[in-house]
Amino acid sequence: MNASRQDEIEQFMAQAFPNSLFRIVDAAPKSATIRRPVTQDDTRPGGTVSGPTLMALADTALYVAIHATVGITPHAVTSNLNINFLRRPPADRDLLAVCKLMRVGRTLAVGEVSIVSEGDDDPVAHVVGTYALPRR
Repeated sequence: MNASRQDEIEQFMAQAFPNSLFRIVDAAPKSATIRRPVTQDDTRPGGTVSGPTLMALADTALYVAIHATVGITPHAVTSNLNINFLRRPPADRDLLAVCKLMRVGRTLAVGEVSIVSEGDDDPVAHVVGTYALPRR
């Protein structure tokens, strides 16, 4: 993807979600990779990352991939999100979410997200999500 398109997505996301901690690593048609540091607020007892943190990260990766594919689409909304927690992510490493859109139609986009802890290739979660797209 060209740098100006990714910059446009970054600007939109910063304005729409000013307190968010994620950073776009890459955004291209039908894909996105985002990074998120883990903070003390993200942890749960046992020294691991909370499920809601992982779900929010996956949802954000899907949203970024949609913007990279169809253009900035503020009114795209999550219609389904299914997550499989595969292993405990350590609370002392950033998380990376790698999203691939499997289908982008006129009204729905379906994608999958693999979440890994930085420095580890084995996923901590696998997510499949669907977004409802506004009429274009």
